[in-house]
Amino acid sequence: MTNSASRVVTRRVANSLFGLALGAAVLGGSHFSAEAQDLVVGVSWSNFQEERWKTDEAAIKAALEAAGAKYISADAQSNPSKQLSDVESLIAGGANALIVLAQDSASIGPAITAASNAGIPVVGYDRLIEDPNAYYLTFDNKEVGRMQAAAVFAVQPKGNYVFIKGNQADPNADFLHEGQLEVLQAAIDSGDIKVVGEQYTENWEPAVAQRNMEQILTANDNKVDAVVASNDGTAGGVVAALTAQGLAGIPVSGQDGDKAALNRVALGTQTVSVWKDARDLGKAAAEIAVALAKGSKLADVPGTVKWTSPKGVEMNATFLKPVPVTRDNLNEVIDAGWISKAEACQGVAAGKVAACD
Repeated sequence: MTNSASRVVTRRVANSLFGLALGAAVLGGSHFSAEAQDLVVGVSWSNFQEERWKTDEAAIKAALEAAGAKYISADAQSNPSKQLSDVESLIAGGANALIVLAQDSASIGPAITAASNAGIPVVGYDRLIEDPNAYYLTFDNKEVGRMQAAAVFAVQPKGNYVFIKGNQADPNADFLHEGQLEVLQAAIDSGDIKVVGEQYTENWEPAVAQRNMEQILTANDNKVDAVVASNDGTAGGVVAALTAQGLAGIPVSGQDGDKAALNRVALGTQTVSVWKDARDLGKAAAEIAVALAKGSKLADVPGTVKWTSPKGVEMNATFLKPVPVTRDNLNEVIDAGWISKAEACQGVAAGKVAACD
């Protein structure tokens, strides 16, 4: 599709969304009612390929039920165009507020504009949507990147490093990498660390990460000493590629606290998984969405800070604190009920990990 044609399609989608949203608001009036009963919160998911999204969803549902609100949702299946249609459908389904996990932060713009024009508040969930009318809720992703790099660097302060980054259309991929470089840039500049491979991972797909890692290993005759992978899914692909070449055990980072990743941490094939408790994020999203649907202003949400986006957009945001999980503090996720001891410690030899004994 040409750029011109793409702009036409975008305008048509935006007009369609605006017309539907405004019509629903005018006819029903429910989107503007500060004391609306039976509030409906629509959640637009980019996809469900990551284990953690099911945990987020359960937390959102529980918090909405506690608030007496109804949950409706749609799965965009990693398709930005489908996500625009999904938002349209959620608005048509009576959503008084939206929670949007954007597949492509730029492409989602028309949907956010349409919702805002119709008086429907939007919570940008975990991924940045650079629109002042969208509330930004996430963990501190630069800090996640710093934690990933710091854990790997502590084990391997010199040598050949690889960066397996996230989806290029997701701003979090670059936030994470910026944080990683804050920790590692000095060692890169001094020559202690040599970057021998760096790749984005389309849609955060583990299979894509594995393929990229395989190609990097081939190009470097397997001379790789550490891998900074940006989430647990990509880390899983990386570990599979390393294992196939007899390199399992070199430092590898991740994030999300996926069960398989936490088991890899215990086994020693992954160094760290930065835990972002999705239960806290989901609960916060639901509570914020309900408050906004009832008429609260973005800036009045408890815990809100003013934050300026990379493009200079001033936004209202909440940043939750992540926790790096290594073998040394694996007990934290077990004690929190995030994962059972049996799941975390499967296959771990006695005496290797304190949390597993």
